Amino acid sequence: MTKKQHYMTEHERYKLEAYLQAGRGVSWIARKLGFCRQTIYNEMKRGAYLHRVEWADEERYSADKGQQIHEYNQTAKGRPLKIGSDRKYADFLERKMLGVQESGKVDRRKRYSPAAALELARRAGFETSVCVGTLYSYIDKRVFLNLSNKDLWEKGRVKQKKQKVRRSPHPLLPSIEDRPEIINQRGELGHKEIDLIVGCEGSKAATLTMTDRKGRTELAYKIPDKRAASVRAVFDRLERKMGKRRFREMFKSITTDNGPEFLEYDLLTKSIFGGKRFEVYYCHSYSAWEKGTNENHNRLMRRFFPKGTDFTRVSQRSIQEAVDFLNHYPRKVLGWKMPVEAA
Repeated sequence: MTKKQHYMTEHERYKLEAYLQAGRGVSWIARKLGFCRQTIYNEMKRGAYLHRVEWADEERYSADKGQQIHEYNQTAKGRPLKIGSDRKYADFLERKMLGVQESGKVDRRKRYSPAAALELARRAGFETSVCVGTLYSYIDKRVFLNLSNKDLWEKGRVKQKKQKVRRSPHPLLPSIEDRPEIINQRGELGHKEIDLIVGCEGSKAATLTMTDRKGRTELAYKIPDKRAASVRAVFDRLERKMGKRRFREMFKSITTDNGPEFLEYDLLTKSIFGGKRFEVYYCHSYSAWEKGTNENHNRLMRRFFPKGTDFTRVSQRSIQEAVDFLNHYPRKVLGWKMPVEAA
């Protein structure tokens, strides 16, 4: 067993006491608990007490005494851990960052960042609170029993700097350079960035994703193939379902790339009720950062549908489950509101 790099917990001390009472040897206990033998000897010394047996005294180990001395020793190392006195608060944060659901089932796709977990704890009514930096420090120091840096989505992820190559937009299509300032500044809801999440090689099916630039709300729909007609069919269906007025409130403009599935401009913008249903602005070629909100959301969607996913085997219900998670994820950019609240 890999040696643990944290202090022995209270639970592990009780295990140690039970193993010693059962007559287990130090080497066996060290392997079982995942510590080196010297750590076990040190802990036995820390929690040692004399137990009266008939007319003689016998040295034994007390988990309670070992824990008490450990906690006292910690007070000499600065301020005590703020979450140490609120176990429910610590457990809540740990469960959220590990992806433990209300049912007790672990879904690692639904792990929250430390900052988002703190916001959920605040919403849950906990009086104890720590800052994000302190929480990261606790994780680094292995204060949590089951949580480490490797369980976090972003911790240790090195962002590679890519050289931005900007090419001219399509000469016959509306350019992002002509997009109104109110859209650029995210001044109102209803302006979407869209793209496709493609599946494994040889799979025709894909997922069309739409992200609101201001509210960060997400929509995603499975399409049978990557043809322009399949993309248009989604908008036709939404327009028919919402009605003309509601649809145009939800879809004022679209920003997308120059993929062939989005290039049939006249047909894409044509409303089923007649006239134009929304404006479309095309990014420069090889300039995905120009619709970075959608790109970031697609990266979050990849938690649920990693590269190599065959979307012919994925249901719309599964896609909606991922969308619901994104729409209920507190965002710093929204003042820690959820997208469903910001919208």
